[in-house]
Amino acid sequence: MTYAKRDFPLHAVRQHLETGPIILITSQHGSRSNIMTLGWHTMLQFSPALVGCYIWEGNESRDLIQRSGECVINVPTAEIADQVVEIGNRHARDGDKFEATGLTRRSGKVVAAPLLDECYASFECRLYDDAMVANYGFFIWEVLKAHVASVEAPRTLHYRGNGTFMAAGRELSFTERFRPENL
Repeated sequence: MTYAKRDFPLHAVRQHLETGPIILITSQHGSRSNIMTLGWHTMLQFSPALVGCYIWEGNESRDLIQRSGECVINVPTAEIADQVVEIGNRHARDGDKFEATGLTRRSGKVVAAPLLDECYASFECRLYDDAMVANYGFFIWEVLKAHVASVEAPRTLHYRGNGTFMAAGRELSFTERFRPENL
């Protein structure tokens, strides 16, 4: 198959490159906690497991994260898309997002930030490298503890821009061609 391509606006490139699963980042410092929707993240390394993500400086979660040096990366599925959008459209100053969305907090094993019961995966993280935070808002996290439910082919959410999402669809398997030595 070939594609007839056309010019595309540069400001909208993210619709095609930022298709990793939407995550919900929870944070806590002292008695303050928050939750935010985030779509820009990437695996950087496998061992130790390092994840990089962009967090805007005007975000309340960024303050809590910088103060605590911790967070939990929670991976929701399409079943809670309404709550994911609500969290993304709500500011901390508007009130408690956990209460507003009905999401259930669970204590982690390693960090103070809460895990979310409604997400199929939760990764407890500690700040690994903050060298790019001041200039780019880019945090590098080390995953210290992973909690993952046995969900086959989870229907994760993927942001396409302009308020549109895709849910992960049919899974394709090429396990017979997988070569772990190439990792």
